[in-house]
This record gives sequence, structure tokens and C-alpha cells, in this order.
Amino acid sequence: MPGPERALAAAACLAGLLGVAASAAAAHVAGADSLKTAAQFLLFHAPAILALAGFGAAGLVRPGLSRAAAGLLALGLVLFCGDLALRALAGRALFPMAAPAGGILLMAGWAAGLLCALVPGRR
Repeated sequence: MPGPERALAAAACLAGLLGVAASAAAAHVAGADSLKTAAQFLLFHAPAILALAGFGAAGLVRPGLSRAAAGLLALGLVLFCGDLALRALAGRALFPMAAPAGGILLMAGWAAGLLCALVPGRR
């Protein structure tokens, strides 16, 4: 697997790991609805990032487009889930508008993933 795809696969696995950890933590923190949301987003997006990295590495889609889509999803998770988790665990925000910015990046990542599905890979 090429380096960028390997890094994205590692990021996806980290998202899955953090999703499980956040789920466990949310079960023990009273009123941790935002932590539960962060955990769900991490767990929902980890397989998508893995798939995009794998499709790009296998040449099933344009690698640059799949890297962009997966990268947008990963960065969106950092901002969105990082902000929600920090609010739940430390009572403060990552930075102003971090969660909305992360949400926009997540939507952009899914839009780029849509392009991956519609634009044929190079042969």
C-alpha cells in the first residue's frame, strides 16, 4: 500500500480505537451525550476512511480523489469529535467554531467520496 493510503488506514484505525474508548468513557460520565456523539461519528467514519484508502490503493478509483476524500473525513473527525470530546471531558472548546468547521469538512469528504464513485478510475 502506498504511503498516503497507509497513513489514512492508520488514521482510520485510530478513529476506531478512539471511538471505542469514547463509547466506554461515555458510559461512565454522567450527561455525556456529546461524548456519545463523538464516539458514534468516529466509529461511523473509520470504515469509510479505510474503504477510500483501499479503493485508491487498489486503483479502483482515482487515488488523488480518494486521498482527498479520506483526508477531509479524517480532518473533519479531528475537529468535530475533538471539540465534542474536549467539551464533555474538560468543559472547554477546542477553539471557536471547531465542531461546525469539522462538520463542514465531513460533508465535503462525503461529497468527494461521491465523486470517487462517479469518476472512473484511470486504467
